[in-house]
Amino acid sequence: MNSSVEFRNITKLFPGVRALDGISFKAKGGEVVALVGENGAGKSTLLKVLNGDYQADGGQYLIDGEERRFKNPQEAIAAGISIIYQERQIIPYLSVAENIYMEEIPTKGSKLIDFRKLNANAQSIIDEFNLPIKPSAKVKDLSVAYQQMVEIMKAYRRNPKVIAFDEPTASLSDTEIESLFKIIAKLKAKGLIILYVSHRMKEIFQMTDQVVIIKDGQYVTQIPTKETNEREIVKMMVGRNLGDIFSELDRNKKKDGIMLKVENLTNDYVKDVSFELKKGEILGFAGLVGAGRTETMRAIFGADKKTTGRVHLDGREIHIKAPEDAIACGIALCPEDRKEEGIIGGRAIKENISIGILKKLTKRGFVDRNKEINLAESSVKELRIRTPHIEKKIRELSGGNQQKTILARWLAAHPKVLILDEPTKGIDIGSKAEIYQMTCDLAKKGISVILISSELTEVLGLSDRVIVMCEGRITGELSNEEATEEKVLTLAMADMLGGNE
Repeated sequence: MNSSVEFRNITKLFPGVRALDGISFKAKGGEVVALVGENGAGKSTLLKVLNGDYQADGGQYLIDGEERRFKNPQEAIAAGISIIYQERQIIPYLSVAENIYMEEIPTKGSKLIDFRKLNANAQSIIDEFNLPIKPSAKVKDLSVAYQQMVEIMKAYRRNPKVIAFDEPTASLSDTEIESLFKIIAKLKAKGLIILYVSHRMKEIFQMTDQVVIIKDGQYVTQIPTKETNEREIVKMMVGRNLGDIFSELDRNKKKDGIMLKVENLTNDYVKDVSFELKKGEILGFAGLVGAGRTETMRAIFGADKKTTGRVHLDGREIHIKAPEDAIACGIALCPEDRKEEGIIGGRAIKENISIGILKKLTKRGFVDRNKEINLAESSVKELRIRTPHIEKKIRELSGGNQQKTILARWLAAHPKVLILDEPTKGIDIGSKAEIYQMTCDLAKKGISVILISSELTEVLGLSDRVIVMCEGRITGELSNEEATEEKVLTLAMADMLGGNE
C-alpha cells in the first residue's frame, strides 16, 4: 500500500490570529503536492504542525491511516517526517558525512568516530544522488545549492515517508534548480510523499502532480496540476483576478533630469561600471548569479569599499565611505538577504520602522515614543502591512509583510534613490502585485528606483530601462520597448561567450 499523509480539520491559534482554520486534504506516496497561498496563508505553519514544532489546537493528522501527534521534531523524524526549510538546518563547520549521519555517527573501539565507515556510508548516498561532493568536505565551503543537497541527503538517510520543501529554490540559480528537481524526481520515483511550498508558478507546473490552495488559513481546494492554470490558481489564492499585473500598473510617465551618476566604479567584484539614473525612473539591473549587480549597489551604498570611481547625486559629487554616509545623502538600500541584513528579528515592527530615522525622533537623548508609534501606525496603514499590532516581532510576519516593513523604514527617511535588491524574493504573487504598485508610486513621487531581480519577467515588466551585467561588467543597456528575455540573456552571457572581450 502507498504511503499517505492526511490532514483533517487542522486548526492552529496564535494570539489574535487563527493561523489554520480547518485544513483538510490528503497526499499520497509517489506524488509531489504543491502547497500554494499568499504569505501568511498558513503553509509553513501547517508544516510545523506536522513536524511537531507546533501543536494543533484542533483536528488530527494521519500517517498511513494512523492518527499521530508529534510532541517535537525528533518524534516526527523517527516517524518518517522530514522538513527542508528555507533556513539551513546543518552545521557548517562539520563535514558533509558528519552532517548526513548526525544522529548515527559510526564508532569503533572506545567510542572513537569510525571516519572510514562514516565517509564510505556517506559516499554511497552521494553516489546515489550523483553529486560531485566529497564526504570529507566542510559544509561551509559548499555552495548554497549543495548545502541544500546535504540537507536532503540527511533527510533521505533517515528513510522518510514524507519530505516537505519550504521555498527550496529561493536562493538557487536556474542550473541549481534543475539539479534539485532531478533529486526530487528520484525521491518521487521511490514512492515518497513530497510536499512542495513555492510561490514560483513555473516550478509548480513543472514539478507537481497536485495543487492544494490555502487562503487566510483555510483550505480552498485540491486539484490535479494538469487540470488548472496560473490565472485560476492566482484567483483562488488572492480572491481576485490579478490579470496582467504589469500592464495594469499605474506608472510614472514623467522622468526629468539625472538623479544619480556613477562613473568607472571598480573594486574586487565589479569593473569599470558607469551608468545614469533619472529622477522618477525605475532602472532594472539584470544578469545571471554572480554578475555583480548586488556588489555594484553595495559599493555605491558604502557597504563594500570601492577601489576607484565617482558618484554624483542630484548634480554634485558625493563621497560615501559607509552606509551612514549614503543614508545621510539620501540613498537607501533594501538588501537581498532580508532576514540577515534587512530586519532585526527580535524587535517589534515599530522599532524596525523607526530605526532608520532615530535621530529625528530623539530629543535630549530620548526617543519620542508617541512620534515612533504614530510613524509605525501610519506606515502599517499606508503600506497595508498585515499585523494585529505594531508591537508584534517582525520575524513573526510573513516575508511580504517583512519586506513592506523594510520599505516603510526607508520611506520614512525620504530617500532620493531607493535600491531594491530582490524585493519580492520568497513573496507570494498577491504581495508581489502590491510591491510592484508601491514601486511605481514611489517613482511617481520623484524617487529614483534601482531594481535588481533574478526574475526576468519582473525586471522587464517594471523597468523603464534595463542594464545587463556579466562577470562584474555592464554588457548592455536596453529600453523598455526593446528589452526581451532573449536579448537580456544574450547580454547576460556576453563575457562568457567571448562577445565582450
